[in-house]
Amino acid sequence: MEKLLFLLIVLFVAGEYLFSTILQILNIRYKGKTPPEEIREIYDEEKYRKSLAYEREKTRLGIISNSVSTLLILVLLFSGGFAALDAGLRNITGDPLWLPLLYFGVLYAANAVISLPFSLYSTFVIEEKYGFNKSSLKLFFTDKFKELLLALIIGGGLMTLLIAVYNALPQYFWIIAWAVVTVFTLFFATFYTSLIVPLFNKLEPLPEGPLRTAIEEFARKVEFPLKNIYIMDNSKRSSKSNAFFSGLGRQKSIVLFDTLIDNHSHDELLAILAHEVGHYKKKHIYKSMWLSTLQTGIIFFLLGYILQSPDFAHALGADRPSFHINLIAFGLLFSPLSTLLGIGMNAFSRKNEFEADAFAAKNYSAKALQQALKKLAGDNLSDLEPHPAYVFVYYSHPPVLQRLKALEDLKKEQPASG
Repeated sequence: MEKLLFLLIVLFVAGEYLFSTILQILNIRYKGKTPPEEIREIYDEEKYRKSLAYEREKTRLGIISNSVSTLLILVLLFSGGFAALDAGLRNITGDPLWLPLLYFGVLYAANAVISLPFSLYSTFVIEEKYGFNKSSLKLFFTDKFKELLLALIIGGGLMTLLIAVYNALPQYFWIIAWAVVTVFTLFFATFYTSLIVPLFNKLEPLPEGPLRTAIEEFARKVEFPLKNIYIMDNSKRSSKSNAFFSGLGRQKSIVLFDTLIDNHSHDELLAILAHEVGHYKKKHIYKSMWLSTLQTGIIFFLLGYILQSPDFAHALGADRPSFHINLIAFGLLFSPLSTLLGIGMNAFSRKNEFEADAFAAKNYSAKALQQALKKLAGDNLSDLEPHPAYVFVYYSHPPVLQRLKALEDLKKEQPASG
């Protein structure tokens, strides 16, 4: 049985690599030679060529990074490296709590070291070359240090709790772990803006003035219980623009990147805000969380079975089952199902984006949202013509040209709204 499982793991790892690489190559080759007519006012010939080059360089780096990761996993599989690390760490401790924590800590540190050069190249070569990077080496490594601390405190704390639950109540592990992760997720969805964002960025209330007044009036008009409107100093890291809605219950906040405010008119900003409010009014956040919770339950149900099976440990060369070895085996075997679940969630997310656009068009202005989307695409050098298969698998948002067309159709149906 363990030989069959080992073969499946190898096939899944190699298959996922080939699948993603083929889609990335298809995507970068699926481009026109001139910018689409719908967006030429933002994308002239020079900027369009620049966006194609930017997409090619990002894709090339992604393929190289993925190749290195896949090769290392295959080397560990064929050499028995996962089992060897387990055996080596057992010489340090056999404690059922500390051993898996140490095991995952070593793997996390190794992954951080391997991924660091790719992250540096992406930030200080590619993003710098195309005018996006505003970060310094000091800020970059400060961010990495903060990410490490968060991983140790939050990730390590959650992992410690899950391991302790498994050691104490293995037969009930999946359902208790499901409940713990669900509560954890809800907590951070509620307090992300107030707890996590300030560790990396400065948040300031949007000052009194015409924009804040317009936002508050719109929120009252559509009965959106807005608590906070923040400006985030994203410009210290990147010139790219965005906005996001955060919080559950009474903790609802809108966060606008300072670069977004600098580059867009008040009309466009209100249209972007209306889109974010549309997600709330259409209950997309709650629907997504329900689906994510269901998905988490399925994962832990399967994991609860696999954690107690010696066959999965033997497949990786270990002589006994353990929380950490079996979890690694599960993660590698779960990849095809994870891809399928991701495709489903992305399809649901794209549908939600169209609905939020429609809400903004109906309750504010389709024309203003179209102009905002065009500017965002131009400022961020967005991929205007991604391959349909790539969109189907990886895109959580519809391509900008599809969104523009849908908004144009809405303008025809409701000419007064635009």
